[in-house]
Amino acid sequence: MDQRNKISFDLPLEFKITRPVECPYLDFRMEQRIAADIGSHPETHDNLARAGFRRVENWVYKPVCAGCQGCVPIRIASGDVNNGGITISRNQRRVINRNRDLVRNVVKNNSTEEHYELFRKYLNSRHDDGQMADMDFSSYSAMVSSSPIETRLLEYRYMGEVIGVMMIDVQDDGLSAVYSFFDPDASERSLGTYMVLDCAALAFEMSLPFVYLGYYVQDSRKMNYKARFTPAEHLINGQWVSVSS
Repeated sequence: MDQRNKISFDLPLEFKITRPVECPYLDFRMEQRIAADIGSHPETHDNLARAGFRRVENWVYKPVCAGCQGCVPIRIASGDVNNGGITISRNQRRVINRNRDLVRNVVKNNSTEEHYELFRKYLNSRHDDGQMADMDFSSYSAMVSSSPIETRLLEYRYMGEVIGVMMIDVQDDGLSAVYSFFDPDASERSLGTYMVLDCAALAFEMSLPFVYLGYYVQDSRKMNYKARFTPAEHLINGQWVSVSS
């Protein structure tokens, strides 16, 4: 009997190096990434995340910029105001109290017009010159819905209206905050900070020790806010190392 049609071969991940582009975080620098499509190998995601890779749709990537190591992978402890783990500062406690009137829903990673309108409002206010500035609904839908692993959206509503959304990946050791956006008209709420703190609380509820926050870039105003969340670990020379604020 011919068995050839019953035999399958698992091909190894194929990593590619992207072309250099202008760095979105540091002036006068060029960004280059190593990337791989894990659509056929979703089981590799969590180990790659622990090795400092981030996910976009079916792809994972990591900066490999010549002469620069400014992007440092960072993860923080899970926990909330009533439990150990994450340290809640006095200001962060005020942020939590300020947002106690919000309702958090954990929903499937489906794209909706309501979320997209908030996404566009956020981009137009905060990142109108960024790489995502021209994203239409189709591109937004691909970003949200295309995932080979378990991905969810945390949506935050006030009086029935959505004012914040965070896309998260569920890993075996934590939650990964992939992307978030919020209503710029509600700046007094500090929703960016609140959603990270709430993600840490959700991870604790799920008995997961970490929240992965992507890359910490000390000299970037867009990224150095992550230093406000403690305790934290940085991935340095292949090892997760505890850092002080």
